[in-house]
Amino acid sequence: MIFSEQWVREWVDHGQDSAVLQEQLTMAGLEVGSVSPVANQFEGIVVGEILSVSDHPHADKLRVCQVSDGNDQFQVVCGAPNAREGMKAPLARVGAVIRFLDPEKTVEIERTDIRGVESCGMLCSGEELGIEESSDGLFELQGDPANGQNIRELLQLDDNRFELDLTPNRGDCLSIAGLAREIGVLNQAPVSEPPVEPVPDTSGKSF
Repeated sequence: MIFSEQWVREWVDHGQDSAVLQEQLTMAGLEVGSVSPVANQFEGIVVGEILSVSDHPHADKLRVCQVSDGNDQFQVVCGAPNAREGMKAPLARVGAVIRFLDPEKTVEIERTDIRGVESCGMLCSGEELGIEESSDGLFELQGDPANGQNIRELLQLDDNRFELDLTPNRGDCLSIAGLAREIGVLNQAPVSEPPVEPVPDTSGKSF
């Protein structure tokens, strides 16, 4: 069973930090196998809007994007096949730092020359953010977020992933609702199901 610490807090305000919660669950018979961040650690990555895309003059598989962060415009050389005008994607500006889950791997974004064209930043995939195991293009942001908004805040990435090694007799904790009830009991905290708005049917199909 893998769950998001932040998601549990939407159900029960237990008031404990990650280390205490891990100890509580393990001592209650819900052994915590691992706790890890849900994404890479990074700074300086914001919402960027691609204003235009043109072919790179010296490389068939690269394109030159003009990208806005709401205040300034940046030229970014990009090889992602899904980059297109009007798309919003994570933009790592010059000076941004990405610390991968591998402690040996850290990338600092610099102004650079790529095959004779200046690139002032990087458009990011989900793999580079650490929220996808592999990616074949840019991570497309949904919902028209504001240009320049901090990506960690937008995607709620300041979170931890807990993995429980559940025994067969604890099937009640295979759901977030059951897990929240268990944590609520451990901390004598009330549990309340967050409101969920129904999703309207837009397919026009009947079965």
